[in-house]
Amino acid sequence: MTRNIVISGGGTGIGLATAQMFAADGDRVLLLGRRAEVLEKAGVPGSVTCAADLTRPADVRRVAEFVARELGTVDVLVHSAGGAGGQHPPAGADDPLEQVAHAWTDNFRLNTLTAALLTEALKDRLAEPGGRVLFLSSIAAYRGSGSGAYAASKAALHPYAHDLARQLGPHGITVNVVAPGYIEDTEFFGAGPAPERRAQLIAETSTGRAGIPGDVAATLHWLASPAAAHVTSQIIQVNGGAERGH
Repeated sequence: MTRNIVISGGGTGIGLATAQMFAADGDRVLLLGRRAEVLEKAGVPGSVTCAADLTRPADVRRVAEFVARELGTVDVLVHSAGGAGGQHPPAGADDPLEQVAHAWTDNFRLNTLTAALLTEALKDRLAEPGGRVLFLSSIAAYRGSGSGAYAASKAALHPYAHDLARQLGPHGITVNVVAPGYIEDTEFFGAGPAPERRAQLIAETSTGRAGIPGDVAATLHWLASPAAAHVTSQIIQVNGGAERGH
Protein backbone atom coordinates (compact mmCIF):
# COMPACT_ATOMS: atom_id res chain seq x y z
CA MET A 1 0.00 0.00 0.00
CA THR A 2 1.32 3.43 -0.92
CA ARG A 3 2.18 5.55 2.10
CA ASN A 4 2.56 9.31 2.50
CA ILE A 5 6.04 10.27 3.71
CA VAL A 6 6.95 13.80 4.87
CA ILE A 7 10.68 14.55 5.14
CA SER A 8 12.10 17.85 6.35
CA GLY A 9 15.55 18.65 5.00
CA GLY A 10 14.66 16.30 2.17
CA GLY A 11 16.68 17.95 -0.56
CA THR A 12 20.18 16.89 0.48
CA GLY A 13 22.22 14.40 2.49
CA ILE A 14 20.42 12.04 4.85
CA GLY A 15 17.00 13.47 4.06
CA LEU A 16 17.48 12.94 0.33
CA ALA A 17 18.81 9.39 0.77
CA THR A 18 15.79 8.62 2.95
CA ALA A 19 13.40 10.09 0.40
CA GLN A 20 14.94 8.00 -2.36
CA MET A 21 14.56 4.83 -0.28
CA PHE A 22 10.87 5.42 0.40
CA ALA A 23 10.24 6.44 -3.20
CA ALA A 24 11.78 3.15 -4.35
CA ASP A 25 8.98 1.42 -2.42
CA GLY A 26 6.42 3.38 -4.43
CA ASP A 27 5.57 5.67 -1.52
CA ARG A 28 4.58 9.29 -2.09
CA VAL A 29 7.18 11.63 -0.64
CA LEU A 30 6.84 15.28 0.31
CA LEU A 31 10.21 17.05 0.48
CA LEU A 32 10.45 20.08 2.77
CA GLY A 33 13.32 22.55 2.93
CA ARG A 34 14.21 26.23 2.90
CA ARG A 35 15.55 26.28 -0.68
CA ALA A 36 13.00 25.63 -3.42
CA GLU A 37 15.71 25.19 -6.06
CA VAL A 38 17.41 22.44 -4.04
CA LEU A 39 14.15 20.57 -3.56
CA GLU A 40 13.35 20.78 -7.26
CA LYS A 41 16.79 19.44 -8.21
CA ALA A 42 16.54 16.51 -5.79
CA GLY A 43 14.95 14.39 -8.50
CA VAL A 44 13.10 11.95 -6.24
CA PRO A 45 10.63 10.03 -8.44
CA GLY A 46 7.01 10.88 -7.75
CA SER A 47 7.84 13.38 -5.03
CA VAL A 48 6.20 16.71 -4.33
CA THR A 49 7.95 19.67 -2.73
CA CYS A 50 7.12 22.58 -0.46
CA ALA A 51 9.71 25.22 0.38
CA ALA A 52 9.40 26.58 3.90
CA ASP A 53 11.44 27.88 6.81
CA LEU A 54 10.38 25.51 9.56
CA THR A 55 11.62 27.85 12.30
CA ARG A 56 8.69 30.15 11.42
CA PRO A 57 5.21 29.21 12.69
CA ALA A 58 3.56 30.89 9.69
CA ASP A 59 5.58 28.74 7.27
CA VAL A 60 4.77 25.61 9.25
CA ARG A 61 1.06 26.45 9.12
CA ARG A 62 1.41 26.75 5.35
CA VAL A 63 3.07 23.32 5.23
CA ALA A 64 0.23 21.87 7.31
CA GLU A 65 -2.30 23.31 4.88
CA PHE A 66 -0.35 21.90 1.94
CA VAL A 67 -0.28 18.46 3.58
CA ALA A 68 -4.02 18.58 4.28
CA ARG A 69 -4.70 19.51 0.68
CA GLU A 70 -2.23 17.24 -1.12
CA LEU A 71 -1.76 14.23 1.15
CA GLY A 72 -4.40 14.10 3.85
CA THR A 73 -2.87 11.47 6.10
CA VAL A 74 0.82 11.32 7.08
CA ASP A 75 2.13 7.79 7.49
CA VAL A 76 5.76 8.68 8.22
CA LEU A 77 7.21 12.00 9.42
CA VAL A 78 11.01 12.26 9.23
CA HIS A 79 12.81 15.23 10.75
CA SER A 80 16.09 15.63 8.86
CA ALA A 81 16.25 19.43 8.82
CA GLY A 82 18.90 21.05 11.00
CA GLY A 83 22.53 22.04 11.14
CA ALA A 84 25.29 23.44 13.29
CA GLY A 85 24.11 27.05 13.11
CA GLY A 86 26.21 29.93 11.89
CA GLN A 87 23.98 30.66 8.91
CA HIS A 88 23.47 34.27 10.01
CA PRO A 89 26.07 36.47 11.71
CA PRO A 90 25.18 37.43 15.27
CA ALA A 91 24.16 40.93 16.21
CA GLY A 92 26.82 42.63 18.29
CA ALA A 93 29.43 40.16 17.07
CA ASP A 94 32.16 41.72 19.24
CA ASP A 95 30.30 40.98 22.47
CA PRO A 96 31.17 37.46 23.76
CA LEU A 97 27.83 37.01 25.50
CA GLU A 98 25.96 38.10 22.38
CA GLN A 99 27.90 35.44 20.48
CA VAL A 100 26.93 32.78 23.03
CA ALA A 101 23.29 33.84 22.97
CA HIS A 102 23.25 33.75 19.18
CA ALA A 103 24.90 30.34 18.92
CA TRP A 104 22.55 28.69 21.39
CA THR A 105 19.43 30.34 19.99
CA ASP A 106 20.40 29.58 16.39
CA ASN A 107 21.06 25.90 17.11
CA PHE A 108 17.86 25.57 19.12
CA ARG A 109 15.81 27.07 16.30
CA LEU A 110 17.42 24.91 13.61
CA ASN A 111 17.45 21.57 15.37
CA THR A 112 14.80 21.60 18.08
CA LEU A 113 12.17 24.15 17.14
CA THR A 114 11.88 22.97 13.52
CA ALA A 115 11.12 19.45 14.69
CA ALA A 116 8.71 20.48 17.43
CA LEU A 117 6.72 22.92 15.28
CA LEU A 118 6.35 20.50 12.37
CA THR A 119 5.39 17.60 14.64
CA GLU A 120 2.75 19.59 16.48
CA ALA A 121 1.35 20.94 13.21
CA LEU A 122 0.99 17.46 11.67
CA LYS A 123 0.35 15.35 14.78
CA ASP A 124 -3.38 15.08 14.16
CA ARG A 125 -2.76 13.86 10.61
CA LEU A 126 -0.61 10.88 11.57
CA ALA A 127 -2.04 7.53 10.51
CA GLU A 128 -3.83 5.65 13.29
CA PRO A 129 -2.61 2.97 13.67
CA GLY A 130 0.72 2.70 11.90
CA GLY A 131 2.00 6.28 12.00
CA ARG A 132 5.70 6.87 12.51
CA VAL A 133 7.60 9.91 13.80
CA LEU A 134 11.38 9.81 13.33
CA PHE A 135 13.86 12.37 14.64
CA LEU A 136 17.50 12.88 13.65
CA SER A 137 19.73 13.50 16.65
CA SER A 138 23.53 13.19 16.71
CA ILE A 139 26.43 11.46 18.39
CA ALA A 140 27.12 14.96 19.73
CA ALA A 141 24.14 14.57 22.07
CA TYR A 142 26.28 12.00 23.92
CA ARG A 143 29.78 13.36 23.41
CA GLY A 144 29.37 17.12 23.10
CA SER A 145 30.02 19.35 20.13
CA GLY A 146 32.75 21.73 21.23
CA SER A 147 30.59 24.71 22.14
CA GLY A 148 27.76 22.60 23.54
CA ALA A 149 25.05 24.45 21.63
CA TYR A 150 24.59 21.98 18.78
CA ALA A 151 24.84 18.97 21.08
CA ALA A 152 22.28 20.40 23.49
CA SER A 153 19.83 21.22 20.70
CA LYS A 154 19.97 17.63 19.46
CA ALA A 155 19.81 16.13 22.97
CA ALA A 156 16.63 18.13 23.57
CA LEU A 157 14.88 15.95 21.00
CA HIS A 158 15.32 12.85 23.17
CA PRO A 159 12.88 13.71 25.99
CA TYR A 160 10.48 15.23 23.47
CA ALA A 161 10.46 11.94 21.55
CA HIS A 162 9.89 9.96 24.74
CA ASP A 163 6.94 12.19 25.71
CA LEU A 164 5.44 11.83 22.24
CA ALA A 165 5.87 8.07 22.31
CA ARG A 166 3.81 7.86 25.49
CA GLN A 167 1.20 10.25 24.13
CA LEU A 168 0.83 8.65 20.70
CA GLY A 169 1.43 5.01 21.56
CA PRO A 170 -2.22 4.31 22.42
CA HIS A 171 -3.09 5.44 18.89
CA GLY A 172 -0.74 2.90 17.32
CA ILE A 173 1.90 5.50 16.48
CA THR A 174 5.59 4.96 17.25
CA VAL A 175 8.22 7.65 17.87
CA ASN A 176 11.95 7.01 17.62
CA VAL A 177 15.25 8.85 17.29
CA VAL A 178 18.29 8.02 15.15
CA ALA A 179 21.61 9.51 16.27
CA PRO A 180 24.24 9.38 13.49
CA GLY A 181 27.96 9.81 13.92
CA TYR A 182 30.24 11.19 11.20
CA ILE A 183 28.38 10.96 7.89
CA GLU A 184 30.05 11.95 4.62
CA ASP A 185 28.34 13.44 1.57
CA THR A 186 26.15 15.84 3.52
CA GLU A 187 26.25 19.64 3.86
CA PHE A 188 27.03 19.49 7.57
CA PHE A 189 30.78 19.99 7.15
CA GLY A 190 30.48 22.23 4.10
CA ALA A 191 33.21 21.14 1.70
CA GLY A 192 34.22 18.48 4.23
CA PRO A 193 36.42 18.32 7.32
CA ALA A 194 40.17 18.78 7.09
CA PRO A 195 41.98 15.53 6.22
CA GLU A 196 43.37 15.23 9.76
CA ARG A 197 39.92 15.68 11.30
CA ARG A 198 38.36 13.18 8.88
CA ALA A 199 41.03 10.60 9.74
CA GLN A 200 40.38 11.15 13.44
CA LEU A 201 36.62 10.71 13.05
CA ILE A 202 37.09 7.46 11.13
CA ALA A 203 39.66 6.20 13.62
CA GLU A 204 37.08 6.57 16.40
CA THR A 205 34.83 3.98 14.76
CA SER A 206 35.05 0.23 15.19
CA THR A 207 34.17 -0.32 11.54
CA GLY A 208 37.05 1.72 10.18
CA ARG A 209 35.00 3.82 7.79
CA ALA A 210 32.93 6.96 7.56
CA GLY A 211 29.18 6.66 7.55
CA ILE A 212 27.17 7.47 4.44
CA PRO A 213 23.62 8.86 4.19
CA GLY A 214 22.35 5.44 3.14
CA ASP A 215 23.39 3.97 6.49
CA VAL A 216 21.06 6.32 8.32
CA ALA A 217 18.32 6.15 5.68
CA ALA A 218 18.20 2.35 5.98
CA THR A 219 17.73 2.60 9.74
CA LEU A 220 14.94 5.15 9.35
CA HIS A 221 13.34 2.99 6.67
CA TRP A 222 13.32 -0.02 9.00
CA LEU A 223 11.91 1.98 11.91
CA ALA A 224 9.07 3.04 9.61
CA SER A 225 8.33 -0.54 8.57
CA PRO A 226 5.77 -2.97 10.04
CA ALA A 227 8.74 -5.00 11.35
CA ALA A 228 9.44 -2.20 13.86
CA ALA A 229 5.86 -1.80 15.05
CA HIS A 230 6.80 -2.64 18.66
CA VAL A 231 9.87 -0.39 18.72
CA THR A 232 9.18 3.03 20.20
CA SER A 233 10.76 5.63 22.49
CA GLN A 234 14.22 4.42 21.42
CA ILE A 235 17.42 6.22 20.39
CA ILE A 236 19.25 4.20 17.75
CA GLN A 237 22.90 5.11 17.25
CA VAL A 238 24.38 4.78 13.77
CA ASN A 239 28.04 5.67 14.22
CA GLY A 240 30.14 2.56 13.70
CA GLY A 241 30.69 2.29 17.44
CA ALA A 242 32.32 5.73 17.68
CA GLU A 243 30.17 6.73 20.65
CA ARG A 244 31.90 4.01 22.68
CA GLY A 245 35.32 5.44 21.87
CA HIS A 246 38.68 3.74 21.41
